[in-house]
This record gives sequence, C-alpha cells and structure tokens, in this order.
Amino acid sequence: MTEKNQTFTVAIAGFGWWGKHIAKRLVGHPTLRVAGIVEPVTDNHQGITEMGLTAWSDLSQPLEIAEVDAVILTTPNTLHEEQIAQVAAAGKHVFCEKPLGLTANSARRSVQACQDAGVQLGIGHERRFEPAMVALKQALEAGDLGTVMHAEAAFSHDKLIGVPANDWRTRKEVSPAAGMTAMGIHLSDLLISFFGPIRALHAFTADRSLGWETGDVVTVQMAFEAGMTATFSAVLHTPHFIRMHVFGTQKWVEVLNDSHPDTPDGVVRVLTSETGKPVDQATHDWEDAVTYNLEAFAAAAQGRAPYPFTDAQMVHNIQVLEAIALSAETGQSVNLADI
Repeated sequence: MTEKNQTFTVAIAGFGWWGKHIAKRLVGHPTLRVAGIVEPVTDNHQGITEMGLTAWSDLSQPLEIAEVDAVILTTPNTLHEEQIAQVAAAGKHVFCEKPLGLTANSARRSVQACQDAGVQLGIGHERRFEPAMVALKQALEAGDLGTVMHAEAAFSHDKLIGVPANDWRTRKEVSPAAGMTAMGIHLSDLLISFFGPIRALHAFTADRSLGWETGDVVTVQMAFEAGMTATFSAVLHTPHFIRMHVFGTQKWVEVLNDSHPDTPDGVVRVLTSETGKPVDQATHDWEDAVTYNLEAFAAAAQGRAPYPFTDAQMVHNIQVLEAIALSAETGQSVNLADI
C-alpha cells in the first residue's frame, strides 16, 4: 500500500462510457496515476493504448502488480460483489461505481470483505462532492432552514437512449427499477446523507418510450426515520434535468444543475427563499466532483482523512434500491426494516 502523500496508483476495470470518462479525468492527475485498464473485449484495447495506458484482458492481471494500490470498478452491476471480493482478497483498495450491489445482503458481504481484508471501500456517488451539495448539507447541519419538512429531487437525461436493446442497462436483472441504478441511486444517496435512514417508501416504474424491460421512468415517495418526507424521479428519455429542492420552516433551497457530472460546462444555480424577502440566486461553475470523490477515496486509503461515506450509509442505499425494486413490482409500500 502507498504511504502518506505518495502517488496513488489505480487500475480501472471496464472501458465503457464511465470507465473512459474516469480514465480521461485522471490522466495527468498530479497524484492519482492510472496504470492501465482491464477490458475483456480485446477489440477495445487500441483505445486504451492510444491513451498511453496498459491494456489487460483479465482482472487478475493488475492484482499481481505490487505498485497498483487500488482498482476502480466500472463494470456491469451484477459483477460488483464478486469483483470487490477478488480485489479485496488481493489486498488492494477498491472503488466501486454505483451501485455497490443489487441487494442489501450483497452490499453487506462486500463491506465485510473489505473490512476483513483491511482495505478501503469507495463508492461512485460523486454528487456529494458538488460544491452546491456540500453547502446545502452544511446549511442543514447548521439548522439554517429550520425544521426540514420535505425534499424533492430529480435526475433525468437522454444519454442512454441509443444503447442496444439487449444492453445490460435495459434488463431488470442487472438494472432494476428503470433509471434507479443509473441516476436515482445518486438521489437516494444524497437524501440519506442529508436526513439519515429511510423508514418506508413506495415506488412506481413505467415504460413510456424505450421499450426496455426495466422501464424508463421511476418515481419514489419516502418517509425518513427523522420524520421528514421526500420524493424523487429519474426519467431515461427526456432532456437533461437535475434538481434538488429542500423545504424548511425558515427557508427553502433549490439547486439546479445545467450539465451532467461528466460534462465540464454549464453552471449550478442555487435559489434560496425566506418569507418576506426576495429570492436569492447564486451560481457555481461546474467542478469535477468525480475526481474529488476519487481523491477522497485515495486520502482515506492512505490514512490521511476519513472517507465521507460510512459503511452503514453504503449498505442502506442498497437497501433502498432493493426496496424500490420490490415496491415497483408488487405495488406495495415497503418498510426498510424488512429488507
């Protein structure tokens, strides 16, 4: 493992959309070094070598390299648990692109594997690192909004409408509850970080346009153990729309993102309202929250700072995912204590 303040060397598993994005963000980083990329489809190796990186065909290969400190998994959802266990058993830190798993028990096993191996587990929920979300969490912790009443959130886009009909993202087995594993799970993570554990929820999915087995719309109503409520939606076939809105007795705050976390343009608009005062509007430039998360993961792995996600939060978010899929299938509300 690397020592304090040394370069942190990673291998990336998967050279699809998100694996390519992470590689592009990290190439040239001052302390995070990409040693290479695991890609089982050898026809894709040329794209890897053109980036100046080593191409491997099997995950076991970088695990045998002493200088590799960690592996970043950007692989299909059903592979995460097995690959986390494999990486942890090799003594490497592991950063898993969301979701951590597809069931709560799977997530629990992955967390336990990393704990047993004494390695750091990271998770690809970069939206926690957006400056507007950091500021909103600080305002909530300071009580600036008063008593929190309710929250509304949305994460929708049409980036995936061109994937093949048999792509893993279209199937319930791999991507349950429509856009939940692609976008909605970011929203549930944010809400958990703001308000704590969720007590119960009710979810609906629909297939409105794409003809995907998993559907293309998911909407969720939830109640938190702390008493507030929230709703969120994720739509897979509509122009880009990202929103977080928290309503308190003293203020409400709305955050609107003009661009996707992978797109370095646009701005983030933050609106704040208090009774009897004009609505205040502030703006933030796009910032690279994906890299911020990976830097935090490396710092935790090197023992320089605690990771902002607890194991309990990571597992609870997968409890929520499992509950949403169950509720959408059965038409019934689900208590999280039953998952």
